[in-house]
Amino acid sequence: MNSTSEKLSVLEKVGYSLGDLAANLVFQTLVTWISYYYLNIFGLKSEHASLLTLIVGLVAAFVFNPVMGAIADRTKSRWGKFRPWILWTAVPLGVVSLLAFKTPGFAYEGKVIYAVITYALLLLLYAANNLPYSALSGVITGDMKERNSLSSYRFVAVMFAQFFVQVFMYNFIIKAGGGESIEQKAIGISKVMTVLAIIGTVMLIICFLSTKERIVPKPEQKSSVKEDLKDLVHNKPWVIMLIVTTLVFITLAMKGGSYVYYFENFVNKAELTSFLEPFKKFLPTFENDTSLGLGVFNGGGILVGLIGIMISPWFTNRYGKRNVFMASLFISTLFIIFFYFFPPQSIAVIFGAQILHGFFYGISTPILWSMIADVADYSEWKTNRRATAIIFSAMMVGLKAGLSIGSSLVSWILGKYNYIANSTAVQSDTAIHGTKMLVSIYPAIPFLLALALLFFYEINKTKELQIEADLKQRRKV
Repeated sequence: MNSTSEKLSVLEKVGYSLGDLAANLVFQTLVTWISYYYLNIFGLKSEHASLLTLIVGLVAAFVFNPVMGAIADRTKSRWGKFRPWILWTAVPLGVVSLLAFKTPGFAYEGKVIYAVITYALLLLLYAANNLPYSALSGVITGDMKERNSLSSYRFVAVMFAQFFVQVFMYNFIIKAGGGESIEQKAIGISKVMTVLAIIGTVMLIICFLSTKERIVPKPEQKSSVKEDLKDLVHNKPWVIMLIVTTLVFITLAMKGGSYVYYFENFVNKAELTSFLEPFKKFLPTFENDTSLGLGVFNGGGILVGLIGIMISPWFTNRYGKRNVFMASLFISTLFIIFFYFFPPQSIAVIFGAQILHGFFYGISTPILWSMIADVADYSEWKTNRRATAIIFSAMMVGLKAGLSIGSSLVSWILGKYNYIANSTAVQSDTAIHGTKMLVSIYPAIPFLLALALLFFYEINKTKELQIEADLKQRRKV
C-alpha cells in the first residue's frame, strides 16, 4: 500500500461530509416517510406497500450492493476508485429521487408497477453512489484518529439532513401542496423533493471536487471476486458488523417511520397543544399542532444527538469503538423501551425521553461507520490484500436490508393492528396500541440483539492500535 500524508484539512472533511448530507436527503426521507408516503399519499394497500419495500429492498441489499462493491474495487480512473462514482451518479440519483416521490394518475395496478420500478432504480443508484462514498473514508486516511474525526464531520452533516427531513418536511409538504388532502400532499412532496434533488446533486459534485484518495493498493495486488468473497466469509468481524448494521437500521426505519402515526393517533391532542404554546412564538409557520409536535419531538432528539456525535471521538479514542458503541446503544435502547409505559397525556416526559435517547444514540452514530473502515484494515492485516468497497458493502447490505425490513414491518404491523389509512374517524384502540408498540417494544428488540452480537466483535482498543501500527509499517515498504 502506498499513502501520502495522513492528516486531513478541515476543508476536505467538510467537503467529504457534504456527500452524506446529500445522500441523506434521500435516505432520511426513505427512513421517515416511505411507509407513510406509500400508504397515505400514493395510495397503496398496506400488504402491497409492505411487500414492495421488503422484496425490492432485499434485492437491492443482497444483489446491488455486493456487485457494486466488486465493481468499485476494480474501478481504475485518474480520479481513483471511488470518487468517480460520486460524480457519475450525482445527477441520475437526483432525477430518480424526484420520480420516486411523484404520484402518477394511473390505475391501481399501474401505480404498483411504477412504484416498484422507481423504488428499485432509487435503491440501485443509491448503492452506486453511497457505497463508493462510504468506502472513500477508508482510503482518505489510514490514521485512526483522523478517521474518527472524519466520521464526526460526516455525521454532523447527516444530522443536519435528518433534522430537515424529520422536523420540517411534514410541514413543508402541507405548505407546498396547499393543504392536507391526499392530492395536496402528493403535490407538496413532489415540490419538496424537486428542491432536495437539486441541492443534493450540487453537494455531491462538491464532495467529488474536494476529496482525495491517499491509500492506493500496490500495483501488484490482484484478487478475484471469488477471493474477495472468500475473505469476507472468513472475516468474523465483517459478518458481525453485517448483522449488527441490519439490526440497527431495522430499528431506525421502524421507529422513524412510526412517529407520524404516533403523533396522529396516540398523543393527546389537547395536552400537546398546551405543551407547544411556547414553541409557537418561535416556530409560527407550522400548519398544525401535529406537524409542530412531530417537528419539535424529532428536532430535540437530533440537536442533542449532534452533541453526542461531537463528543464521540473523545470516548472512542480513550475507550475504543466497540466498548463505546455498546454502552451508548444499550442506554439509548432503554429510552426506546420507556415509550411503552408513557400515557398519551405525558407530553413532557415523551419529549424528554426522546432527547435523552437522541443524545446517547448520537454517540454511537459515527462509530458504526468507522468500525467498518477498521474491518477493512483488519482484512488487509490478515490477508495482505485490500478490498475496501466490498468490505463496505456490509454496511450497505445491512443498511438496505434493515431499511427494507423495518419499513415493511411498519406497514405490515399497522395492517395487523387494523390501522385504516386516511380514515377520518378515530382509529380503533387496537390500531392506537399498535402505534405505541411501533415506537417502543418492537424497535427495541433489534437494538438488543445487536448489542448481544457485539460481545463477539474482536477488534477492541488494543487490536485497533496493533492493526494501525502494523499496516503503517507495511505501507512504508
